Amino acid sequence: MPRKHHKTSTSHLEQTNPIGFLLGLGIVLFLAWLAWLVTQQVYGAKLPFGIPGKVLEYPLWGAALGVAGNFLLKTFKKHDYVRAGIRTELFLKIGLILLGAGINFKTLATAAGGAIVQGFIMITSVFFFGWWLSGKFKLDDKLRAVMSTALAVCGVSAAIAAAGSVLAKKEQVTYVTTLVIITALPLMVIAPVIANALNLPQEVAGAWFGGNIDTTAAVVGAGTIYGEQAQEIASIVKATQNAFMGLVAFLLAFYFVVVVERKPDERPSISLLWERFPKFVLGFVLASILYTFGWIDGGKGTAIEALKNWAFMLAFVSMGLEFSTSELKKMGWSPVIVFLLVTLFNTVLALGVAWMIFGVWMPMR
Repeated sequence: MPRKHHKTSTSHLEQTNPIGFLLGLGIVLFLAWLAWLVTQQVYGAKLPFGIPGKVLEYPLWGAALGVAGNFLLKTFKKHDYVRAGIRTELFLKIGLILLGAGINFKTLATAAGGAIVQGFIMITSVFFFGWWLSGKFKLDDKLRAVMSTALAVCGVSAAIAAAGSVLAKKEQVTYVTTLVIITALPLMVIAPVIANALNLPQEVAGAWFGGNIDTTAAVVGAGTIYGEQAQEIASIVKATQNAFMGLVAFLLAFYFVVVVERKPDERPSISLLWERFPKFVLGFVLASILYTFGWIDGGKGTAIEALKNWAFMLAFVSMGLEFSTSELKKMGWSPVIVFLLVTLFNTVLALGVAWMIFGVWMPMR
């Protein structure tokens, strides 16, 4: 009922205030364009310690400019006037479906056996540890899901997919993705230094980077710093974990509908499940299947990938525009503590698993 009421009220706003709706949409588009300009400038830059600018991914700039726009609109008391044009959920759902068009399930069949085993161990272990620890800190279930998935699977993309599956708050998505990007920066430099100090073989170091660092750009960066073979193995391990994203998103959505959001007096049924299940998750999985069989192409450099990136940029700008400092204050420092502790757990476990699989079980030398 609340969801239907929200949709009706938004539609009513659009009908009674079409100028405000168009202005709001125009502001989102303008800020997204501006955020892309900033991203392109930073992308080719060299940061301190040789860190490539591309690790500062576009969601960070989209959310930052959205927050700035939010502040200005509220200062001039125009935020409510343009609110109807800020369509976070719509942009997020479009982006998630298009994201599926670049996830290839064949990766699991063609990846080295060690990468599949490592991916399964890391995803299940880190997710459930993150879920358990978040519960001990009494974090909201939706925040627990987004954070645990981001840390277990592949960072920003996984956080977005999880947020869509459990209908997380915008502040929670922005919070977690910011933590992911900020944490990936030092890890990209520190991990190769530690690997060198431990004299890790190239393949073990690469598997460690791929299973530990949360953003693909930072994984490739760490591998590049350590060596060519490390970069190759790191990319394979990360791509393998990415391929699990559709399954994780589907299971999360199913769990939240059947367990978390089910009322005590409700009996699970197919009709109830279908009514509450977020349908765009099925679109995400379907797009992945179509891409796997080569019927659509949403890979690097394609029009679908460009549309996906634009949809997510619009979503993150909208999240910034709808950002609530009161919601942020409610979350406090507990999510940061949990995130750092799970990251530490992930780092140690990934090193042990990488060594056992690529150093002992199936060494490549």
